Amino acid sequence: MRSEGFTAPGEPRRHDSAAWRGLSLFQICLCLVATAIAVIAFESSADRFLNGLWVIGCGLFAAATAFRVLCLAISRRPTESAAPPASLPRYTILCALHDEAAIVSQLIRRLSRIDYPADRLQGFLVLEEHDFATRQAALATTLPSWLSVFVVPPGFPRTKPRALNCALPSATGDLLTIYDAEDEPDPGQLRDAAARFAADASGRLACLQAPLRIRPARAASNRSPFIDAQFAAEYAALFETVLPGLARLGLPFPLGGTSNHFRVDVLRRLGGWDAFNVTEDADLGFRIWRHGYRLGVIAAPTWETPPGPVGDWLPQRTRWLKGYMQTFGVHTRRPWRLGWRGVAALMLTVGAGLASAALHAPSVLWIVSALLFFVVSGVWPAVPTLGLGVLMLGIGAAWASCAMGARRAGIRYSLLDMLLAPAYWSMLSLAFCHAVWRLIVQPFAWDKTAHRADTPDGRPDPLETMLDAKASDRLSAAHVAASELVA
Repeated sequence: MRSEGFTAPGEPRRHDSAAWRGLSLFQICLCLVATAIAVIAFESSADRFLNGLWVIGCGLFAAATAFRVLCLAISRRPTESAAPPASLPRYTILCALHDEAAIVSQLIRRLSRIDYPADRLQGFLVLEEHDFATRQAALATTLPSWLSVFVVPPGFPRTKPRALNCALPSATGDLLTIYDAEDEPDPGQLRDAAARFAADASGRLACLQAPLRIRPARAASNRSPFIDAQFAAEYAALFETVLPGLARLGLPFPLGGTSNHFRVDVLRRLGGWDAFNVTEDADLGFRIWRHGYRLGVIAAPTWETPPGPVGDWLPQRTRWLKGYMQTFGVHTRRPWRLGWRGVAALMLTVGAGLASAALHAPSVLWIVSALLFFVVSGVWPAVPTLGLGVLMLGIGAAWASCAMGARRAGIRYSLLDMLLAPAYWSMLSLAFCHAVWRLIVQPFAWDKTAHRADTPDGRPDPLETMLDAKASDRLSAAHVAASELVA
């Protein structure tokens, strides 16, 4: 199978990078035909054209709502896998960091809790050459025997996927996972993934996604309770209902930015990550499917910290939406390569995510204006009636998904959080506009999210205490099992 951009030293080649290329001839022709049809229809009857466009939009929104309800109905909380194989596979952990001197020691402490034999582990803190502060902070911390620093040489683009590609040739593991600076993985996550891969008789399972959950207790400063709560619910809906539903349907899905567990041989065969795509995870999920492999989910979570106030949230969400645009463009160049099921999954995840972000605020404004018009004139416009119905169904499905996801993740989602959710969703329209602008002026720039230590004042962290106890329990169980074998 042909590689798609990965080279021995890890340096991306532009002509091989899918996100670097412009629109394909197919996409250009499709846009021209659609524009011509729209112009002709508008000239023929502007009112009918606009009403028809509204009805089509409502239909697509209803389809996305039905898809969310389906995922909610069929998704199940992933159960912990059976016991891992007697001979555990070698595991490589990659942590690409940039300007993370403030929290690198926190990450190292959390990685040290991973319950996996040290002689089967290899880990790299993947750091940029110019990032002296993070390198010094990492080297000033006591590293586990299996963890070392990997310095990325200068190059373009300066993105997380490029850094990962540079480190990939040095990976000696059979399996590989990636973590971000703010991550706190469950100590048993690697064993859970190893067991799932070992149980796959088909050999087509290429990647497992661990659920990402937002920390329930934080002592970090500069937090925004409103955004924190909505961000946590958004993650819960995605990782606890939507992705498990897609996995159960056997469909592809956009991977999360961290805690993806790969078979290294498949990852290399696919060419690693696309260095020019700022949501390389979303792209890779569909690329795995396109090459005939499958994706799955596991139970052991990774805890994360929300971005915080709007000033930190906006760059994170801008990059996410910009990368979704890149991913959508890449995989619609030759949609037949995905097959109809893959295209449907792309449209209902990446496509629907972009459309909802673009239309949330305008839809709310349209409905509010219709209500004001009714109050003033006593006449209710016909078209917004359909829109209001579809919008309320969509909001109801989103609420249900957030509530179920929050319950499975063990986080709080109150009635007030539900009522404030439409305001948060409308903020996504601002991020969408910003993402479009960034895609035009700096398509490959990485809009970095600022991270802070979760307990800056040195107080014990409740979640870390819980995970420490869990790791100790696993270690005690392993000692008991070993003693029984000796006896």
